[in-house]
Amino acid sequence: MTNQATERVYLGLGANLNAPLEQIRKATNALSEHAEINLVASSSLYGSKPMGPQDQPDYVNSVVAIETNLSPLALLDITQKIEFDFGRVRKENRWGPRTLDIDIILYKGEEIENERLTVPHYGMKTREFVLYPLDEIAPNLCLPCGTELNALLKTIDKNGLTILASS
Repeated sequence: MTNQATERVYLGLGANLNAPLEQIRKATNALSEHAEINLVASSSLYGSKPMGPQDQPDYVNSVVAIETNLSPLALLDITQKIEFDFGRVRKENRWGPRTLDIDIILYKGEEIENERLTVPHYGMKTREFVLYPLDEIAPNLCLPCGTELNALLKTIDKNGLTILASS
């Protein structure tokens, strides 16, 4: 029997500009309103310290679980369009502030590596702002590499991560 959680797609959302709490809520709504995306679960909204330069506002993060028949690259196109619609400007400064960031964290238990997309997301195993919200909506999840989410959580400090609001 297939584990339903491994058939789902998990997206990480983050923002630290232009009312980030509201940005994440509106982005979650935009995803749920897309005809080819079924929103299954949404984590609480978490406050986290920025990666990279610390001279920027704290982030608001969440993780959502969706079901879709979209290909990984078609889903990436949709998430990037939503980012653009929310004022995202892609800059060279990878860790800088942003109005919205949507990352494909996991895609149906698959491993994907191409010029546009790496799944599982390359940094997910070390990011508290991904792992703790993910655990909230998929606590028994096992990654494609065989690592259990519960095991990863034992190695990751919360680093000031706090729940700001429910989804």
